[in-house]
Amino acid sequence: QVQLVESGGGLVQAGGSLRLSCEASRRTFSTRAMGWFRQAPGKEREFVAAISWSGGSTTFADSVKGRFTISRDNAKNTVYLQMNSLKPGDTAVYYCAAGSGSRLWREYHYWGQGTQVTVSS
Repeated sequence: QVQLVESGGGLVQAGGSLRLSCEASRRTFSTRAMGWFRQAPGKEREFVAAISWSGGSTTFADSVKGRFTISRDNAKNTVYLQMNSLKPGDTAVYYCAAGSGSRLWREYHYWGQGTQVTVSS
């Protein structure tokens, strides 16, 4: 069964940090790029970051570039999103997904249930 499970969300003050984790079932993780997306209330789902299967290529949205990093541990079937210098505008439900590695959510076929990140001012 294909499964992605996110963890690590929570409430943090502006300027703080959080690390999100997404553990995948082995079948999902194998040879797939992984991405993080987020969706705030009343807004469309937006791309945050993506990483290739090998981890050698990463992509970031302009809004998080320089503040967020994405990494993966293939031995643990886990992808991480390290979020630093958080801003209230980063408040959203964050989703991990397995797919093409592009910025388009439609190109990802497997999704986690999401984890809430709330940044207070």
